[in-house]
Amino acid sequence: MEKRQELYRGKAKTVYATDDPHRLVMHYRDDVSAFDGVKLAQLAQKGETNNKINAYVMGKLVAAGVPTHLVSVLNERESLVRKMRMLPVECVVRNICAGSMAKRYGIEEGTRLSEPIFEFFLKSDALHDPLVNEDHIRVLGWGSAAEIGEMKALTHKVNAVLKPLFAAAGIDLVDYKLEFGHPTDDPNGPLMLGDEFTPDGCRLWDAKTGEKMDKDRFRRDLGSVIEHYREVARRIGAPL
Repeated sequence: MEKRQELYRGKAKTVYATDDPHRLVMHYRDDVSAFDGVKLAQLAQKGETNNKINAYVMGKLVAAGVPTHLVSVLNERESLVRKMRMLPVECVVRNICAGSMAKRYGIEEGTRLSEPIFEFFLKSDALHDPLVNEDHIRVLGWGSAAEIGEMKALTHKVNAVLKPLFAAAGIDLVDYKLEFGHPTDDPNGPLMLGDEFTPDGCRLWDAKTGEKMDKDRFRRDLGSVIEHYREVARRIGAPL
C-alpha cells in the first residue's frame, strides 16, 4: 500500500490518500487540543499511544460484531482505514453525568445514571457542536431514519462491550463520542464506526479514586496527560 498526498489535517490526526481509492492512511500526531481548538499543545508519545489504544479497542468491537473502518496498524503512528462518507453528527453515551451535561442541566458531576443516556450533536467546531435531536437529523438531511436507528443501536452495543472491559481494568467509562459513516466501496451498505476511540474522545475515571485518566487532564491543567493515557492502555491490555 503506497502512501500518497495529504488529504486532511484535523486537530490530532492527518489523513493521507493511498494507491487504493477506498483506503486511507490515518496518522496520529502528538498534537492535543481543547475548547474547539482554542487550547493547543504537543505531548510526546501521544500519537503512538492513541494509535495503539484505538487499534486495541477497535479489535474488541469488531470481535463483538461492531463494524469499523480500521483495516490494520501500519506502524507506531499510522493505521490503514477504509475511506468513509461520514455522517455529520456525533453520538454520545453517558453512563455518569460529567462535562457539558452537568453544566447544561445543573447536575453534580459524578452523578451515576440509572441507565445510559444517548445524545446527538452536530459535528461543527464553528457552532460548538450543538445538541440536536432525531428530527433535526432527519429533516435537515444529515441522516435518514434508518441511519439514526443504526447509529443508536451500534452506540449502545459499543457501551455493552466497552463498559465491562474498562470496569475489569478498574476504570469507569463515564461517557464517549462516536462517529459513523458508509465506506466508499459500499455506499449503500450498513454503517461503520469511523474516526477513533481513544482517551481524547471519552471520559475515563479510576473506579476507586475518581482520578481522571482522559483529555480532561489537559482541559483542566491537571498534568501527567500521557502518563495517564498509557496507564489506561496498560490496564486494558493494549500493547505499547
